[in-house]
Amino acid sequence: MKILNTLTRRKEEFVPINEGKVGIYVCGPTVYDYIHIGNARPMIVFDTLRRYLEYKGYDVNYVSNFTDVDDKIIKRANEEGVDASVISERYIAEVKKDMAALNVREATTHPKATEEIPDMIEMVKTLIEKGYAYEVNGTVYFRTRKFKDYGKLSKKNIDDLRSGNRDLLVSGVDEKEDPLDFVLWKPKKEGEPSWPSPWGDGRPGWHLECSVMSKKYIGDVIDIHAGGEDLIFPHHENEIAQSEAANGTEFARYWMHNGFLKINNEKMSKSLGNFFTVREIAEKYPLQVIRFFMLSAHYRSPLNFSADLVEASKNGLERILTAVDRLKSISGTEGEVDKAVADEMDAFVKKYEAAMDDDLNTADAISVIFELVKYANVNVTEDSTKSTVKLVLNTVTKLCDILGIITEKKEEILDSDIEALIEERQAARRAKNFARADEIRDQLSDMGIILEDTREGVKWKRA
Repeated sequence: MKILNTLTRRKEEFVPINEGKVGIYVCGPTVYDYIHIGNARPMIVFDTLRRYLEYKGYDVNYVSNFTDVDDKIIKRANEEGVDASVISERYIAEVKKDMAALNVREATTHPKATEEIPDMIEMVKTLIEKGYAYEVNGTVYFRTRKFKDYGKLSKKNIDDLRSGNRDLLVSGVDEKEDPLDFVLWKPKKEGEPSWPSPWGDGRPGWHLECSVMSKKYIGDVIDIHAGGEDLIFPHHENEIAQSEAANGTEFARYWMHNGFLKINNEKMSKSLGNFFTVREIAEKYPLQVIRFFMLSAHYRSPLNFSADLVEASKNGLERILTAVDRLKSISGTEGEVDKAVADEMDAFVKKYEAAMDDDLNTADAISVIFELVKYANVNVTEDSTKSTVKLVLNTVTKLCDILGIITEKKEEILDSDIEALIEERQAARRAKNFARADEIRDQLSDMGIILEDTREGVKWKRA
């Protein structure tokens, strides 16, 4: 398999550090709200990478963190008058629901920043001892210039950062030795969560969290570090500086970054009114369609989210699911597997693997599935042997499963059917047949429908 390594800007043959094992670290969300559709892209892309590596026989240790202490979390907690942990735990639970709906598997480990503070303090101590960090009035800064390779991932020249681009300077006050130095530990402010440290009560800087969690759950050197391209600078650049300075070794072998998501060719932002959470999108489209849509483009390409493009993906996915249903409905005849069909299946699998081996080209892999489906629709009939039908069905299902595409068709529940059941329940209640009314409520609950009895009558929503 070849991966385009952001560090070298070249496609490189993937060779893991330990044969048969792969450690992947993906920067996870800051949990202060529901995740937006842009957050979903790296989740889907790198979940697919994990699935493909497992399909190839690797034992994958997939680590993706939750940033559960952050200014945005604290702001929301103060607005609601609750502890910051109440906000972070609430939205970790909601993120997990959205991940499940997108068929993104849970990570091997989902570390939380707040549970790894002692190790963060240890790394800061190491950096101070090695001369890479210094403390001023309770704040610990990293000496950016002392790390000679700073800028190697983002290809930014440290002197250009200093002179030409004021906006790229990491914010801070006059107490820094150099405006480029960034925060490793910040002192406590009133109304903020904090932890005791040798430099006074405070909390870690965001960049430090990932360096420590990846080291603990994968090791000093990661096979693949991944995330959105917006994290290349400063977040991933700073992670490299901290980790390599502290551990004295290379931080990550391969860096993978997904491209931005635009909404109708515009950058997603609340001010433009084109900011959508995964929950909001789920009200309009099945999330399997969204997953299929996101994998229909190469992960490094910018992706434009529009109703027309999503509708095209919906139709494309429907074609595959309909073909799978058709294969399931074929009774078939007795006999051996048709050798010509078996050879074709082998060829499709090889072509699919070639696409995935080429820097996870899911777009080309999906094209192969379409070719396979077209072939099956023409060549697999009631006259085919049962074993031939089974082979074709298993091949389509296997290739879809690697992409996290579920081939089981969900029966669509029409609003009219729900309304009819609710009306029947109301009639049962009026007739004081409460056993039947409860039975219908349970039936609707099993269908994912939640009822709410209000003064205005019965309201319902999909769970």
